[in-house]
Formats: sequence, structure tokens, C-alpha cells
Amino acid sequence: MFLKKMSNGFNKISTGVVTLACLLIFLVFSSLVLPDQAAKAESYAGEAGSPDTSLFYTSKDLYRFAEAYGEEGRTAYIRARFTFDVIWPITYLIFLVTSISWLLRKANLHNSRWGLLNLVPVFGTAFDFIENSMASIVMARYPQTTIVIDRLAGVFTLLKWVFISGSFVVLIASVLLMLFRLKKRK
Repeated sequence: MFLKKMSNGFNKISTGVVTLACLLIFLVFSSLVLPDQAAKAESYAGEAGSPDTSLFYTSKDLYRFAEAYGEEGRTAYIRARFTFDVIWPITYLIFLVTSISWLLRKANLHNSRWGLLNLVPVFGTAFDFIENSMASIVMARYPQTTIVIDRLAGVFTLLKWVFISGSFVVLIASVLLMLFRLKKRK
């Protein structure tokens, strides 16, 4: 099974040192790069908001974003999706995958079905990339409509948030499971 092999691969690379390094990368990126990128996004999005930070949006909402951004804003949005928003999902992916894998191994659950929970961030990241691509296509083609893609973009945004939020729930649950198992051993 492909997913089990992927999960096992993540377990193998998720040593304490690798997990700590991924945590540091995540923290540095979150504190130094993310605020600057958020300010840039706000400069072209203004009060209109952004597809990326919305929980869900319709195709009508997506075209409203595109119109509000103007040509310069749409260009900046697309550029950000294929620069910053490639690196950011990879950053949170490696943090979440290694942390969850390491914690589940410490809780001695990595070889059970629970071990597959280290794959939840992979789905969140995949949906993030799909969402970015779809929203960028709509932005690039605006004012032309992009039927199907414009409707699916919001669905993939919702799926992204479900899986990314779910990843943090799994992370917290993994910490609690590890602490419970450690306490039980003593």
C-alpha cells in the first residue's frame, strides 16, 4: 500500500534532530517571512480579503477578489502563489509530518493504524497547491470566466483548511498520547 510506505518513510526520517530542525525552520519562517508576506498581500487585497485566507468562497466571490485586486494586484497574487506559497506549504508540511511522526513513534503508535495520521498534512498541502493553481488560473484569465475551475477553487480551499486544521489537532493529540504513554510506562 502506497500510503503505508509513505507513512513509514516519514517515520524513518523523523528523528529527534530532524524534527527539531523542522520545528526551528517553521518558527523562523512563521516569525520572519510570514508577517512580511501578509503585509504584501494586504497591500493589493485591501478590504477585499483573499481566497487563501477564506474558509470557503464561491466563484462569484473569486471574481470579486479578482476585480478588487486590479491588474497589478492579480499579478502580485499569482506571483505570490508560485513563490512564497510554494515554500510556505512545504515548510508547514515538513514541520507537521516530522512532528506527528516523531510523537507517534514516541507513543509507540507508529506501526498501528494511528501511524497513518502523519499523512494528514500531506493532504492539506496537496489541496493547498491545487487551490493556489486554480485561483491563479482564474486571476490570470480575468475578466474571462473559467468555468469549473472557478467553482472548484473554493472547495479545495475548504479541504485545505479541514486538513491543515486537522493536522494541528492530530499534532496536539499526538503530544497528549505521547505524554500519556510516557506516564503509563513510569
